[in-house]
Amino acid sequence: MAKKYIDVMDTTFRDGFQSVFGGRVLMDDFFPAVEAAKNAGINHFEFGGGARFQSLYFYLREDAFEMMDRFREIVGPEANLQTLSRGINTVMLDTGSRELIELHAKMFKKHGTTTIRNFDALNDVNNLAYSGECIKKHGLQHEAVITMMDLPPGCKGAHDVAFYEKTLRNILDAGIEFDSLCFKDASGTANPNKVFETISMARKLLGENVHLRLHTHETAGVSVASYLAALEAGANGIDMAASPVSGGTSQPDILTMLHATKGTNYNLGDLELTKILKYEDRLKECLADYMIPPEATQVSPLIPFSPMPGGALTANTQMMRDSGNLDKFDEVIREMKEVVERGGYGTSVTPVSQFYWQQAYANVMFGKWKQIAPGYGRMVLGYFGKTPVPADPEIIKLASEKLNLEPTKENPLDLADKEVTKSIAYWKKVLEDEKLDTTEENIFIAAACDQKGIAFLKGDSPLMVRKGEDKKTTKSGGENMSGNYTVVVDGKKYSVQVAEGNADIQVTPAVEASAPTTEAKSAPTAGGKGSLEIKSQTPGNVWKILKSAGESVHEGEQIMILEAMKMEIDIVAEKAGVIKSIDVKVNDTVVDGQLLATME
Repeated sequence: MAKKYIDVMDTTFRDGFQSVFGGRVLMDDFFPAVEAAKNAGINHFEFGGGARFQSLYFYLREDAFEMMDRFREIVGPEANLQTLSRGINTVMLDTGSRELIELHAKMFKKHGTTTIRNFDALNDVNNLAYSGECIKKHGLQHEAVITMMDLPPGCKGAHDVAFYEKTLRNILDAGIEFDSLCFKDASGTANPNKVFETISMARKLLGENVHLRLHTHETAGVSVASYLAALEAGANGIDMAASPVSGGTSQPDILTMLHATKGTNYNLGDLELTKILKYEDRLKECLADYMIPPEATQVSPLIPFSPMPGGALTANTQMMRDSGNLDKFDEVIREMKEVVERGGYGTSVTPVSQFYWQQAYANVMFGKWKQIAPGYGRMVLGYFGKTPVPADPEIIKLASEKLNLEPTKENPLDLADKEVTKSIAYWKKVLEDEKLDTTEENIFIAAACDQKGIAFLKGDSPLMVRKGEDKKTTKSGGENMSGNYTVVVDGKKYSVQVAEGNADIQVTPAVEASAPTTEAKSAPTAGGKGSLEIKSQTPGNVWKILKSAGESVHEGEQIMILEAMKMEIDIVAEKAGVIKSIDVKVNDTVVDGQLLATME
């Protein structure tokens, strides 16, 4: 009797890169490994979308559409090339308008995509309907998604089999056309028994002919058991990655799963162990110069208590390294339990996972609920759709006050369509004003990446790739001192990166905390310094300065806004008074405890 064929999608070049390197891998560095994967018999790849779209423009000076075209050339016309899309966000920073959501499907079809995996972090089926319609309209395979996780201990109300069945029935009742269905567990926390019962439920409800998949991460240490449970329950496909971007925060390794299924009735994609070994050896050669963060290779027992997705974990820890506050990581993770519970149980997957992280970070750095992260606040207020359960009324009230927004039940797409800045015409005009080509690709890049997209198109984007030998010890046997450090020179703080061995660190130059910048708002004084000093509570960048020296302010009134960890940090007056000095400029990089302004 022939073994049951299981479709294997290789996530190495999308989720693997995102989970280990925050998506920052240059295409010319990894393309030889794509060729090796093809020669190993792999014909289903996740090759773009998700955070691997923006990261190319933000950090790599590369065009995602060019990368996708070249990837297709390597693997040939028959390979199933898949991307990840966040429902009505697609790959954008925020909810897209209807015309931008359709443009996403059109452009991804044009640039080699076969299948789009389409998910909504809130499991709000209304957020899957229009995006799914656009995917099918442009001739792509639509993989609908139900997002999974285990709730932190002591929490209940969603994310059980009954909740997933209700979500699936809502998809069917809405008439959403799909070619396959994936259960996606970005944090890897769904326990294997629940996975088995969920896949069994879906198989019974959908019949034998629907293609069912499970996607998970090794972050919590149960991914292999979860995949075996899914296969036993009737799944047709699973996702895996290749070493050195497998395991840990990423998907299980291909070789590991080939070993785990020995003696079973499952044929994993006709893959042969010896050929996969050659592929993994080639990939290791390609990535040999890249710095692999130690947390990317580890299973964390904390994750089930506060579900942090593997794909977001390393991106956040790398930002904390850059900010010099990685020592706060465990505190932020622990804080996530309350943030998840009071936020309405949206699945911890982008963008909701980032909202959770930002709010947990704010709670640790500024005190519990003293700040509301904008994304988290808008989520509990209903601006991204309906959360699985209502958010805590106290948090809704606080978010409304802090963000000056009323709760809403309006369709997020209708809200987005009303925003001028989410129209094709708006971004076409921006490109024209910048004297840039108004191709559909450029319009989408600008709309998806905002000013960072414009900077890329103008040739002004930074190159931020972490390279350097990843060793546990130096040649002399001492401790490896690689990492990011804050050093003091002549009484001034600088952020520096240290790498062992033959390092090739390609990053933008560090900016000294008080260094002047071009095109910055002036920092005048009004009769010298005031007696009340206002200092930064976190490393970050000065995004906006709202008050000038000499202006009167009320207690709690905004003076300026910093940007840190992809969130806005309000700097407010501690009491009513007069601003005596503004001691920073727009775009300045500031360190923890740095003087920002004085008052009297």
